Amino acid sequence: MQRTPLVELPPALARPRARANSRFVMGIDGGASKTLAAVLDLEGNALHIARGGPSNEDTVGAQAAVQALLGAADDAIDQAGITRQQLGAAVLAVAGTDTDAVARHVRTTREDAWIVVNDVVGAWATATGGGPGVAAISGTGSNVFGVGPDGRAWRAGGWGHLLGDEGSGYWFGIESIKAALRDRESSGPETALSDAAPAFFDVPSVEALASRVYSKPLTKDEIASFAIETAKLAEDGDAVARTLYERGAAELGKQIAAVIRQTGLEGSFPVGLIGSAFKAGPEFVEPLARAVHGCAPQARVETVEMPPVGGSLLLAARACGRGEELTAAELSRLIHDTLLAG
Repeated sequence: MQRTPLVELPPALARPRARANSRFVMGIDGGASKTLAAVLDLEGNALHIARGGPSNEDTVGAQAAVQALLGAADDAIDQAGITRQQLGAAVLAVAGTDTDAVARHVRTTREDAWIVVNDVVGAWATATGGGPGVAAISGTGSNVFGVGPDGRAWRAGGWGHLLGDEGSGYWFGIESIKAALRDRESSGPETALSDAAPAFFDVPSVEALASRVYSKPLTKDEIASFAIETAKLAEDGDAVARTLYERGAAELGKQIAAVIRQTGLEGSFPVGLIGSAFKAGPEFVEPLARAVHGCAPQARVETVEMPPVGGSLLLAARACGRGEELTAAELSRLIHDTLLAG
């Protein structure tokens, strides 16, 4: 089988060029629940942040997604007191299985300096500062993306809850419910999940929970939210819950290994962990680190604290040739301070 990358860096990011009007850049993080737009003054070190509604095309459709993205963008530009033409670059990192329709809409109404990428590209920049390395996302769903030292890009995972999402919050939630059902019918080991699951979903029994999964049905977010209870039980020593985290780490580790192999990464490089599922802490992070070190012993596996909009800002600075002027640590502090002040 001939394999080509599922996601590549746009030319403006793969081969950035210096631009005359590059004082202001904008980054946008567009997701299923909200949109965050930020305009950064690279010379004045001032940040202006605006919020909008959901902009995941899979959730709200392309037209509504574009309205949310551009509405938040215009609000951030107004806050900064500039015009659109003063932006050196704008990078819109948008969630969704296919962002082409969003990109087409944006191109018809905005300048060439506005670049639409999948949110996994923004996550990669958040995790690596835009350099060689890997981002592993595990929130409600999961996805892995990396770029090698020669610019080769590769994505693994990201196929949604029916075809993938291994090692995600949804995966842990649904596998936990399955484990409780196996305990109930005596085909699997005993586990505290059997009591925790019906209590969490406010139903009288595990079998009642099974009926609710099909009859309501429970949403992906609702099922994923149970993962935090699985994490607590794993920390308390429940063998089944711990095994689930070992399995999830092994599956996500396979995807990270594929990205490392396909991008030619070697030696020391970052593998940034992004998303709510990593709040499970050592129960998830440690077996995942072991899986990664099995193929890349010197990889630096660590959770990422910077909000995803920071990755979009880093990419926007890179697109206009000023990426080296902006460090991830400084930007992270600026974003956190601005969000707290707002």
